[in-house]
Amino acid sequence: MTTKKSRKSNFITVSVIILVGIVLIFSGFYTYWNSAPAEQTCASCHEISSRVTSLSHSAHREVSCNACHGTALSNGFHSLKEKSMMVVGHLRGKNADDVKMNEERYLAVMKSCARCHTSEFANWKSGGHSATYADIFLDAKHNSTEQLNYDCLRCHGMFYGNSIDELVDNQTTQGPWNLTDKKKATQATIPCSACHTVHTDGDIKQTPDYANPSEIFYDRKSKVPEVSLYVRSEKTQVPVDLLSKPNITHEGKNVMVSDDLLMRNCVQCHAPNTFHVSATSDDRTPRGVHEGLSCMACHEPHSNDARNSCIKCHPAISNCNLDVTTMNTTYADVKSPNNIHWVSCADCHTDGSRQSAFVKSGPSL
Repeated sequence: MTTKKSRKSNFITVSVIILVGIVLIFSGFYTYWNSAPAEQTCASCHEISSRVTSLSHSAHREVSCNACHGTALSNGFHSLKEKSMMVVGHLRGKNADDVKMNEERYLAVMKSCARCHTSEFANWKSGGHSATYADIFLDAKHNSTEQLNYDCLRCHGMFYGNSIDELVDNQTTQGPWNLTDKKKATQATIPCSACHTVHTDGDIKQTPDYANPSEIFYDRKSKVPEVSLYVRSEKTQVPVDLLSKPNITHEGKNVMVSDDLLMRNCVQCHAPNTFHVSATSDDRTPRGVHEGLSCMACHEPHSNDARNSCIKCHPAISNCNLDVTTMNTTYADVKSPNNIHWVSCADCHTDGSRQSAFVKSGPSL
C-alpha cells in the first residue's frame, strides 16, 4: 500500500525530472540559437531577414549577430524581457518589417564596437564627439546665450526618442537647467552609430596582392568610405555617398568645397545657416588660403585632433617669414586673428605686400 509520504516523494522526483528536462531542452535550444548561422535563426523571422541580408554584404559579415546585439541572457532579466517582447510582437502579427533600435540599444552596441575597435574608441573618447548629455544640455554659458530647441537633438542626441521638453526641464535662457532623467547625464550624445553602421556595404580588410602593384599603389581602386549619417527625422542611416555636396557662399561668391565624401558628413552638423553663408551658425568650411581643403586634411577622423596638422604642409617658417607654429589660429578663440578655417593672405599682409612676396619667392604654402 502506497503511503502518503512515498507519494509525496514520487511527486518530487517526477517534478525534478521534468524540471531538469526543461532546463536541458532550453539549454540545448539556447546553445543552438547562439551558435547556428543567422540564416537558420535570426533571418528566419521576416522582421530581421532584411537586416541579415544587408549584413551579408558588409565588412562585418563574418561577425555573428549576438557579437553586437547580445543574447537573450547577455544582460540578465532586462535582455530576456526585451527579446521575449520581440517574440510576442511576432506572434501577435505586429507590423515590424523594418526593425528600429532605440537609443538604449545603440549605446549597448557601442560597447561591442569598443571591444574590436579599441584604438578608434579611445580616440573618440578623447575628442569632442564623446560629449555627454550633461556636457551639452547643462552648459550654462551656452544655454544662457542660445535657447535650447528641438533642432539641438538633430546632432546632439540623434537617437533620443523624445522631445527636448522631455529631456531638459527648462528651455529658457534663464537657468537652472536639469535633465529630467538623471541617468542620461553620462550617456554619449554622438555614439559610433551617428556616423557608422555595422550593416554598411563594405569589404573585409585583407592583405593586398604584392605581386600586383596596382593593388598597393597609385592604381588601386578607391572605395566609398564606410561611413553614413543617422538622420533623426527619418530614423535611418544615409550612406555618405548619397549626401549632397554642400553649396556655401561668401560675399556672394561660391566657396570651393572639397570633394572628400567624409566632409559631407561633417557639414551636416557643422552647417551654415539657411542661406548657406560661410561662417554662420556652426559652419567651419575652409576658405581663404585653405579653401578647398577637406576637414580630414587637418583633423584626425575619431579624435578630431588637429594639433599637428600645420606641420604636415607648412615649414615652421613660411616664405612670408612668419612662424606659423606660433600664430593664434584656433577656432575656439573668438578673438583669433587667423582662424584656421578662413584665414586669408590679407589677414597678415594688410599693406598688399603678399603680391610682391609671391613674385619674388614663387608660390608658398
